[in-house]
Amino acid sequence: MKIIYPGTFDPITYGHLDIIRRAVGIFENIEVAIVKKSKKELFFTDSERAEMVRESLKEEGIKNTSVIVFDCLLVDYMLRNGYNVFMRGLRATFDFEFELQMQLINRKLAPGITGLYLMPSSNNIYLSSTVVKEIAGYNGNVSPFVPKCVEIILKEKQV
Repeated sequence: MKIIYPGTFDPITYGHLDIIRRAVGIFENIEVAIVKKSKKELFFTDSERAEMVRESLKEEGIKNTSVIVFDCLLVDYMLRNGYNVFMRGLRATFDFEFELQMQLINRKLAPGITGLYLMPSSNNIYLSSTVVKEIAGYNGNVSPFVPKCVEIILKEKQV
């Protein structure tokens, strides 16, 4: 079964990698799909985010993954590329409410597509890219939250 893990990954965190690592234990291959544009204000370009994801996967020794950038509705990308299942991480009730809304909309747009939701480890349940960027913006230590390659890029960009 082909499965896709979409997101902004702005930047990728240990929480994202936790979800990918769990999924690789279940599925043969995971396509990490980075959305090019979002209603969220993105700090990194799509090519920077793709490079951070690739380097993070390599740094963490996570295999059986590929990384792409897409610029359309997720369901349209999935239909064009033969996917019928995507996965997302759920941290708390606010994630659930958002993901439920998106799942119901996606079912209207493409009834054959469904979501699979994985919970991160308890040490990653609070982690978000937004929090990481805020810590980095105050020159705080982000090393507990992101791989070294992401930490370096955050320092270089001076969030």
